Amino acid sequence: MNETKIGGEANGIDGHKPTNQILPSAQTFEIVRQQRFDVGPRYTDLKFIGEGAYGMVVSALDHATEQRVAIKKITPFEHQCFCQRTLREIKILSRFHHENIINIQEVMRAASFDQMKDIYIVQCLMECDLYKLLRHQRLTDEHICYFLYQILRGLKYIHSANVLHRDLKPSNLLLNTNCDLKICDFGLARVADPNKDHSGLLTEYVATRWYRAPEIMLNARGYYKPIDIWSVGCILAEMIGGKPLFPGKHYIEQINLILNVIGSPDESDLVSIVEEALKHPYLAQYYDPSDEPIAVQPFTFDMELDDLPLQQLKQLIFEETELINERLHKREQI
Repeated sequence: MNETKIGGEANGIDGHKPTNQILPSAQTFEIVRQQRFDVGPRYTDLKFIGEGAYGMVVSALDHATEQRVAIKKITPFEHQCFCQRTLREIKILSRFHHENIINIQEVMRAASFDQMKDIYIVQCLMECDLYKLLRHQRLTDEHICYFLYQILRGLKYIHSANVLHRDLKPSNLLLNTNCDLKICDFGLARVADPNKDHSGLLTEYVATRWYRAPEIMLNARGYYKPIDIWSVGCILAEMIGGKPLFPGKHYIEQINLILNVIGSPDESDLVSIVEEALKHPYLAQYYDPSDEPIAVQPFTFDMELDDLPLQQLKQLIFEETELINERLHKREQI
């Protein structure tokens, strides 16, 4: 069970409005699986959802809306790579506005740079993810078609913003009981500005092995949007067959499994884009170019974050969370 306590100081975290104000000292917090969440009094009744390498996700009751939300607690500041992923995710998601991409409703953190130890990202609550769903039931063709369309619709927007997700897999596709699908987890995403040469800058350490494109496995110097299309193809095959298409135990087996099924791809296979996939007759009942938005302001190369020192990344996270909450607050007032 979750242990709820009344806290004294709560690191100055604001749980009322999306601005970083200091609250009075009387403030609630809750302990979930030995993790302290300083998100009250606005967010209470925390329930564990899941845990990853550098964070825990809980559901919570938002007393401002009387609806449940998801809160991701991230503690990234001991490792440079965790800081980098956190900054990437909040920079990207705070600028994305799309039905098939998880949103950011609020970002909470301590009021001062020195006090900032954790980041809390508030997002809409989804009941399940595709990985869990596939473990428990086979999907109908209607479900497969609708899920595939939503993945591609969201990916069209992502790619139009010059962003590669690089980690598309069933567990990063969130679902609710209405069969709405949202793409999440942009910690490994990268900017791929078409006006710049990214050769040598895009690392191979991306994506769960089973969903990696061959060019990543072979450490190609440059790769672009088709790597996400490959992942979508692997996910589609898993939805149809009920099991992973290429469940390699290591790199060599992974490459062999791929070659045994599809052989060596030709040039036309390497330039596939989302727009072509959306036009496929299989998706005809959903395809509607007028309802498949693209990003208004694509990311550019100078927004990428490579090899910055930890303290600089922490400062950028502090500044970015301030900007995010200012934008969210203005949006609430419109």
